[in-house]
Amino acid sequence: MSPHPSPRRLPALVSLLASVALALGVTLALGTTSASAANILANPGFESGSLSGWTCTGTSSVVSTQAHDGSHSLSAAPSGSDTGQCSQQVTVQPNTAYKLSAWVQGSYVYLGVSGSAVQNTWTPGATGWQQLSLSFTTGSSTSLTVYLHGWYGQPAYLADDVSLDGPGTPPTTSASPTTPTTPTTPTTPPTTTTTSTPPHNGDLPKHILTGYWQNFDNGAKTLKLADVPTTYNVIAIAFADATTTPGAVSFTLDPALSSKLGGYTDAQFRADIKTVQARGQKVIISVGGEKGTISVGDSQSASNFANSVKQLISTYGFDGVDIDLENGINATYMGQALRSIHDGGGSVITMAPQTIDMQSTQGGYFQLALNVKDILTVVNMQYYNSGAMNGCNGNVYSQGTVDFLTALSCIQLQGGLRADQVAFGLPSSGSAAGGGYQSPSNVVSAMNCMAKGTGCASFKPSTTYPEFRGAMTWSINWDASNGYSFANTVSAGLKNLP
Repeated sequence: MSPHPSPRRLPALVSLLASVALALGVTLALGTTSASAANILANPGFESGSLSGWTCTGTSSVVSTQAHDGSHSLSAAPSGSDTGQCSQQVTVQPNTAYKLSAWVQGSYVYLGVSGSAVQNTWTPGATGWQQLSLSFTTGSSTSLTVYLHGWYGQPAYLADDVSLDGPGTPPTTSASPTTPTTPTTPTTPPTTTTTSTPPHNGDLPKHILTGYWQNFDNGAKTLKLADVPTTYNVIAIAFADATTTPGAVSFTLDPALSSKLGGYTDAQFRADIKTVQARGQKVIISVGGEKGTISVGDSQSASNFANSVKQLISTYGFDGVDIDLENGINATYMGQALRSIHDGGGSVITMAPQTIDMQSTQGGYFQLALNVKDILTVVNMQYYNSGAMNGCNGNVYSQGTVDFLTALSCIQLQGGLRADQVAFGLPSSGSAAGGGYQSPSNVVSAMNCMAKGTGCASFKPSTTYPEFRGAMTWSINWDASNGYSFANTVSAGLKNLP
């Protein structure tokens, strides 16, 4: 039998494929050079020596010092409030398959499309040029935007040889690129098609509020998970339980809480996780707490810890894990465990150390944060129950003040964490902690001081940090008991940050 269709049978084969494509609503371009082009983008390799055909935000230019092929490439520099996006709009055919690719160099470089199709991919970065590619099918619209961008506060990236393969019409290029009056860069990263995690972790906003949901009844208002307001971007379930296996954890819905909520079941809890995730909120399992006894101090316990957390992620659909161990921490083995959890689907990795834990880079928590900096979402340091502490300028500051928040956060920033990995952790009411409560308006002032240089008390950082991540509170339940005063005030303040 011939391995290829004979010329006599080819028309029948084409007819069959066309019929299938029509049934699926997808256009097939077969055998006609007028229906498709090898690359329908204008100036795809930037060989014009300009940004002609591309619309860019921030600081973007064409350089001749580094190119993947030819003599020119795109160089775009993100900033604290801009991702350095360059885009191009093209006319495409509806319900048609396309392939997009580009060669890029740098950290957290995105390639994607919006409009008739919405899809993207990205690279966390590596030495040299890397090719990003994705395949997609357009919808009913004929307008498609192809874009490249980096990430907030990251170094400049390079891009070259961008190709959109499929039928369509290239845009008419002008002598120089146009610049929009308002940036088109999204304030949150698009959903990615890769398994790694960018600095801002999928679709989390640039600035976030984290709160702990209590899996127990201690006098605060009891809540079903679905009752948590959307002002909370990340919900940490407090807490996982230690098992008899060293390092391993488990989770069981507290029977007393279940009864208090009228028979709240495990199935309802799992359904509520999906409900809040559909609203855009992340749900993570927190490990530790004041009474937590989990210890990860060797390879075996690290493996036990990671495997048990990954099992909870699989069972309940948690988005990641929060480390709130208050009985010491081993940076080496916990770091190993967190990387395993991250690789296993735990994309949101947070920590809630006490203030004493982050006074020096020699501390275990600080070392852990630096060891997993590339996968770490945020450190929500507990600025309460701690008395007075040293600030980054050597002065001593008392808890309950704006200075306590700003001068101690400065230590983490000077010690090597990115601004988007630093947030304030505070009690949501005077009943939520033994000491350190301060008004939510103080928290907003401190956030403004860090991000904008306004609202500071006696201490003012030497620079501003527009990417400052936000705040955390213990707990959502105590906040609910107080009419959500903390969440309402702080979330409004987050919206006013750069």
